[in-house]
Amino acid sequence: MQSDEHRTRIRGGVPLTGWPEERTVEPSSATRVIDLALRIGELLLASGEGSEDVEVALAGITEAYGLHRCETNVTFTVITLSYQPSLTDTPISLERVVRHRTVDYTGLADLHRLAVEISLGGVSLEEAYGRLAAIRRNKYPYPHWVIVASLGAIAATAAILVGGGYRASLVAFVCAIVGDFLYRRLGRLGLPPFYLLAVAAVPGAIAAIVLDRLGVNVNSSAVVVGGVFTVLPGRALVAAIQDGLTGFYITASARLLEVLFMIGALVSGITLVLMVGRHVGAGFIVDEQLAPVRAEPAYAVVAAALGVSFAVAVHTPRRILPFAAGGAAFSWAGVTYGAQWGLSPVIATTGTAMTIGLIGYVAARTQRTSALPYVIPAIGPLLPGSAVYFAMLQITSGDSGRGLASLETAVSLGLGIGAGVNLGGELARVLGRMSRQKELVSRFRQRLGSGGSAMGGE
Repeated sequence: MQSDEHRTRIRGGVPLTGWPEERTVEPSSATRVIDLALRIGELLLASGEGSEDVEVALAGITEAYGLHRCETNVTFTVITLSYQPSLTDTPISLERVVRHRTVDYTGLADLHRLAVEISLGGVSLEEAYGRLAAIRRNKYPYPHWVIVASLGAIAATAAILVGGGYRASLVAFVCAIVGDFLYRRLGRLGLPPFYLLAVAAVPGAIAAIVLDRLGVNVNSSAVVVGGVFTVLPGRALVAAIQDGLTGFYITASARLLEVLFMIGALVSGITLVLMVGRHVGAGFIVDEQLAPVRAEPAYAVVAAALGVSFAVAVHTPRRILPFAAGGAAFSWAGVTYGAQWGLSPVIATTGTAMTIGLIGYVAARTQRTSALPYVIPAIGPLLPGSAVYFAMLQITSGDSGRGLASLETAVSLGLGIGAGVNLGGELARVLGRMSRQKELVSRFRQRLGSGGSAMGGE
């Protein structure tokens, strides 16, 4: 694919061609092409796409319309694109600022497909602008109440997967919906995301303490962990690791800082509630009642439901929901059976994420769309919710040594997820390139054979 050629060039493997002897694109048309590319790139970056993938999209769009020596600079918040028609012309430079992040994977898939089709040729500039405007106008594929219910389902299924049972699952479901309600209501007041995330994570911890003090037989720890799953920054983490591994260190640092602040908000909100619970004598804080589930098919179904819930929450296209279900079930099986076979959690998590990344990127390439809608929901069961919870639990109890060890485990698992997904994507590209090379060799041999037959006939 042409995108692979652009990616190789961006990574420094292929030098740029020389300057053209004469101008091939008028400045007015060049400005419109750059503006179109920047608008598409802005939306891709805001949706969580990696910086390298955004640069590849920009290169494909500009070169498709005749701008062959564009320089791009993608950071966490700004995209800059410059074009100089020749050595004697004044460069044209425009930029777009990314101010808001989105979680619309349906729009992301459509944007990525538009960028690929433009790079392959056949899409006029006016048609491209029209399709971009249509994508921006598109509504989410699911009603609002379905989105809210999916957030509750994430917490509910996560509570079951950590051994909480169906009663804890029901409580986690309600608390997640309450947390989302508080997040949206306070968001209208203009509060920074840090405080919104801290408040959104609190209802589960409060409910756990209240139920424990009332003597209700509920695995309160599972309720807290379920709430943690709804706010863990899996999407931002994968993008951060991907940018770091592909050489975009400034953007990767900014993304990692975003992840740290998101986790800091989660830790701050729940830790404060746990400290209050310890002072009022909540028993679950001492007991730490979390038991790993058994490797049974029923839990694979629950994991599949978790993947579908994640997919709906980020507005994944409906056609990808079966992949999200199967991928999440595979993720749960990978870490569960990996633990039974004696593998360390980090190795099992990294290997499973690599497999998900490989399959997800291959599926995305066949559909000419982004891999994020395939990969992110499928890795939901891999997120280190229990490790984060135990880190907070141990720190609030004064056992800083064990708390830091649990936090280190959580960080290691998170890095393993990001690195595994990235490695899977690289393997998918290598396999795709080998497949194209074999196809070219096969076509060449067929031509030689047909040519030899023709000459023999003469």
